[in-house]
Amino acid sequence: MLRLLLLLLLAGPAVAQVPADTARLRRHLVALTTTPEPRNYRHQASLNQAADYIKAELAAAGGQPTEQPYTVQGQTYHNVLAHFGPETGPRLVVGAHYDVCGEQPGADDNGTGVAALLELARLLGQQANLPYRIDLVAYTLEEPPFFRTKNMGSYVHAQALRAAGVPVRGMVALEMLGYYDDRKDSQDYPFGPLKWVYGSRGNYVTVAQKFGNGHFGRQFARRYKMAAALPVKRFKAPAWLPGIDFSDHLNYWQFGYSAVLLTDTAFYRNKSYHEPTDTLARLDMRRLGLAVDALLAVVLQG
Repeated sequence: MLRLLLLLLLAGPAVAQVPADTARLRRHLVALTTTPEPRNYRHQASLNQAADYIKAELAAAGGQPTEQPYTVQGQTYHNVLAHFGPETGPRLVVGAHYDVCGEQPGADDNGTGVAALLELARLLGQQANLPYRIDLVAYTLEEPPFFRTKNMGSYVHAQALRAAGVPVRGMVALEMLGYYDDRKDSQDYPFGPLKWVYGSRGNYVTVAQKFGNGHFGRQFARRYKMAAALPVKRFKAPAWLPGIDFSDHLNYWQFGYSAVLLTDTAFYRNKSYHEPTDTLARLDMRRLGLAVDALLAVVLQG
């Protein structure tokens, strides 16, 4: 009850916010991690099965999902998109990649990002009057061997927005949001002394962005920290710092859009990163739900 009251206060008088449903988050993760083969580019049938699941859930949430197909090495891959709110005007892009690296289930990387995206969709679908357009995008081919290439689904999407002259308020990349560790020295950093600033316990969510990221990045980080019922660290660094651009937001930077990374810090905390041990059993559904709650609260502020 206290959590619900806090969310209502944060959302303000114009909207009503209910908490994320952790049972639904778990259901999404089960669907994504139990495809016949890992959902990577080598197993296109399983990758397409994940895309079909995402498309069905976005439709059930009240969106009108579409696919953005493109061809790589003679094969067709698909981003899955849906929007909520007004048709016109500047939009917010929230995205998460649904592919995995290699032969592993990818529960945290990036099942949790996709689960959060789908739960956000369901909650947005319950809002009668959203203040602006929100585009939700599930990307393909974020992982190696396509990372940092024009074959990334997020590159394809960002490039299309720029080519069409679409006004974008900003972009949020959801990348690994479900692994937490309250023990001392469970959190690593790209630069050792940062532990003295941000702490040694991996019990928080990070909003990461590069220097010079613009008004949207500053505002989102501030509002997210205020809204969250779990610890949040705001991290701003040069774009060259290892990890600061290790997700889909990097492609929006390339096209001049302000973008942030929302993450549990990936391999700096979760030692099952890109390993077969990245399973649902290691994740914290309660805190994943809290991360979604704060995201929705920020989105609804307009």
